[in-house]
Amino acid sequence: MIHTNLINLQKRMMTDEKKYKIYFAPLQGFTDAIYRNAHEVFLGGIDSYHAPFIRLEKGDNFRKKEIRDIDKNNNAVKHLVPQLIANKPDELRKIAKLISEKGYTEVSINLGCPFPMLARRHKGSGILPYPNEVRDLLNTINEFPNIFFSVKMRLGWENMEECMALIPLLNALPFSGITLHPRLGIQQYKGTTDIDAFELFYNECKHPLVYNGDIKTLEDIEIITTRFPKLAGIMIGRGLLENPALAMEYKQNRALSFDEKAQRIKGLHTSMLESYKKQLQGEAQLLNKMKTLWEYLLPEIEKKYRKKISKSTKMETYFAAVNEALRHQSNEY
Repeated sequence: MIHTNLINLQKRMMTDEKKYKIYFAPLQGFTDAIYRNAHEVFLGGIDSYHAPFIRLEKGDNFRKKEIRDIDKNNNAVKHLVPQLIANKPDELRKIAKLISEKGYTEVSINLGCPFPMLARRHKGSGILPYPNEVRDLLNTINEFPNIFFSVKMRLGWENMEECMALIPLLNALPFSGITLHPRLGIQQYKGTTDIDAFELFYNECKHPLVYNGDIKTLEDIEIITTRFPKLAGIMIGRGLLENPALAMEYKQNRALSFDEKAQRIKGLHTSMLESYKKQLQGEAQLLNKMKTLWEYLLPEIEKKYRKKISKSTKMETYFAAVNEALRHQSNEY
């Protein structure tokens, strides 16, 4: 039964004749439940949202914030995939058990996070140079026949041979899919993606494969899917934070005017604001949280207007700065 279910899940991941699946990548501090819920209502176009990873703290404790983020009572999106990060089998077991108890049957294993603090502990992409540790960790999924596991990974920590060495292991395990970001961990988010290295992995991977990395425009999606037609989908992170309408534009085969995009983003913004008011304490916390949106959002807006947003110290001046920025950009178009 489990193999039949896995085949059916893989078929759902594959593309139809016209469009590839679009997955929203998780970004810590940005794509929480409040953002995801608002995004699906006002923009959408996403086939599944992936939650930022859950980790196990010292003393086998979980962060309450991370548990709250995947609580089904807090999530209204149609399809959410929780993610875990671990470096030891027992750690994976405990996190997977928690996620299962929360009612989920799909889990993404993070082998891609490039942050040095985690990588030094052989977590995320920091575990990729150690194939024996990866083998012990990933073989643990066989203990959870009722969970569909996928992997999100990078080419390696220091070189692409690290991911290629893992292909026999990955192909032998019953993963529902693999997402590959063709950068090295030591690059973090700098430099360019290595599309030729991605192609080598693409040619050898037996699982449904999703491309992730530097997708910011409709043209980027077209370039990748034309070169790799057998992809199971495209995962987008920062590109969707910059242009939250990107997936919607792709699914509808049209680029939104700036005015239409701005109206939808205003809806997203207002929805998030109202939700964060219930969760955060005081205006200062609320203001700081809302300003993080603009670390990525609408990079085409002139620097002087972005600066006004970032320097706002009261909600009143923040709203004025946001409205001014959107109004000016609309006039530019």
